[in-house]
Amino acid sequence: MKNLVIILLTISAGITTCKSGNSDAGGLFEKENLVAWCIVPFDAMDRTPGERAEMLTDLGFTHFAYDYRDQHVPSFREEINVLKDHHITLSAVWLWADPNADEIPDSSGRKILDILRETGTRTELWLGMPENAFEGVSDEESLARAKTVVSDILHESEEIRCTLALYNHGGWFGEPENMIRIIESVGPDRLRIVYNFHHGHHQVEQFKNNLEKMLPYLSTININGMRVEGPKIITLGQGDRELEMLRVIRASGYRGPIGILGHTEGEDIREVLVRNLEGLERLKKAM
Repeated sequence: MKNLVIILLTISAGITTCKSGNSDAGGLFEKENLVAWCIVPFDAMDRTPGERAEMLTDLGFTHFAYDYRDQHVPSFREEINVLKDHHITLSAVWLWADPNADEIPDSSGRKILDILRETGTRTELWLGMPENAFEGVSDEESLARAKTVVSDILHESEEIRCTLALYNHGGWFGEPENMIRIIESVGPDRLRIVYNFHHGHHQVEQFKNNLEKMLPYLSTININGMRVEGPKIITLGQGDRELEMLRVIRASGYRGPIGILGHTEGEDIREVLVRNLEGLERLKKAM
């Protein structure tokens, strides 16, 4: 009987430890879970793919989400190869779609898809739409248009074995409830959401409620310093709301990637990333 009690106590202790471990964020905000984002077109140093990979390695990033402008597309194939050489995962690739344009995606987006196909690269596409894309359009018509565009791009992404996530870039398309409606109308098991702090300053008060709704679909959360009044881009730790938002994320059970932004004009993007990494370390201590 004594041995049985000891065994039961040991099992109980193990269960308690496991529960404690599961309730903790673990590596949620640690370097191995961070994704460098918005660092290509915003880099004043105009780094080559090789220089960018070296920078990411030096800073300890092993995950990178690729954004671009037209002039960067010709070197995208090189970017893919260099990332492999540096053992950096291409976690996502930005894709832009204007539902009012004649060509969806545009020529640069089409080239990006072609290169992914030709290289056999499996990644996630982050689909953004212009903030004003649905201005003057009824809610019902907005949903119908968005569903058509998303369905077409989803079909292409699945053909090249990439996943697709909706990216909140502002406007009607960037509202969490609308992204969820699109997902539910197209296919709940086929689409994801990327939520960006820097496009959600007006949603701060609703963040906890929105996060609970988005949680089943969340792929990545890109964090930023936050003040309701803005500006859009604030260094982590210099806002007055991001700490509470990070606490909400940790408590929610979300365990996916966390994006760290570059996204400033006229700066060495390495310095921007370092500032945000240092700000995140201060926030972690306060959590």
